[in-house]
Amino acid sequence: MPTQLFRHGARAALCSLAFTAVSAALAQNAYPNKPIRLIVPFAPGGTTDIIARVIAEPLGRELGHPIVVDNKAGAGGTIGAQEGVRAKPDGYTLSMATVSTTATNPAITPKFPYNPETDFAPIINIAATPNIIAVTPKFPGHDYKSFVQELKSNPGKYAYASTGTGSITHMLMEMYKASTGIQMAHIPYRGAGPALNDVVAGQVSMNLDNLPSSLPFIKAGKLVPIVVAAPKRLAVLPDVPTFKEVGLESVNRMAYYGIVAPKGTPKEIVDTVHAAVKKVLANPAVQKSIDGTGSVILGNTPEQFAEQIKTEFSLYKQVVKTQNLSLD
Repeated sequence: MPTQLFRHGARAALCSLAFTAVSAALAQNAYPNKPIRLIVPFAPGGTTDIIARVIAEPLGRELGHPIVVDNKAGAGGTIGAQEGVRAKPDGYTLSMATVSTTATNPAITPKFPYNPETDFAPIINIAATPNIIAVTPKFPGHDYKSFVQELKSNPGKYAYASTGTGSITHMLMEMYKASTGIQMAHIPYRGAGPALNDVVAGQVSMNLDNLPSSLPFIKAGKLVPIVVAAPKRLAVLPDVPTFKEVGLESVNRMAYYGIVAPKGTPKEIVDTVHAAVKKVLANPAVQKSIDGTGSVILGNTPEQFAEQIKTEFSLYKQVVKTQNLSLD
């Protein structure tokens, strides 16, 4: 009998040790258990960077580990996005996804290094924002009519800055040029921040930019807004017409900012990050910060975001074909 009790006790002890070991392993492997890197594929100061930094700190608190924002600019967002695609699919490298990285750049670039429809695991689309054409105060036209008149009277005289070749700001302006017959040169930059710096300094006459990064300069009188891509006129810029109002509905498209992971990232991790971002977006302080940029909060599902990426990619492939656009 004592022997049986001993054996029973031994088995119980072994089971307890095994349970403890399994629990420790599970705790060690629980996601996340270390800081998470969030790649922003543009330079600091642009809208993608602004949105990323608005959510990074509260998202880190929600997940229990810091979110480290890492700006990897270049090639209209392609360099940073490609680095995100190549990362280990373990949830510790996430990327900000934009129309530039998931639609316009892939659509215009032959032999693109990744497929936006298959090489990402979409997590959530955070927000969408208007795009705006703005000029320096020295530009002769300060409203849409005089803006067009000046450009058509001086074909090729002016240039515009974009956030990079193949970016949404490049593609939308090229769509605008094709739709109006206006001629002007394109000067690509490594993100909105550097582009804005040169436009505000007067080295380039104008830019097409996401509203959040340009709005502070517009409010300060350092840029003059001309026309905006938005569903309706904006409360912050009530005198600025939309592209639709001036007869250019095809150019009247907003930008978006979402979070993606590399393909193959486990669904459990995607769901964990998605749920955490949803909680962050429900925070009134975060909502106020995003609203303050002129953006509209979306917060959709991974499946809905995947469908958005597919739709935008298809649209811009058709735009490239119809307008005969290339990187040359």
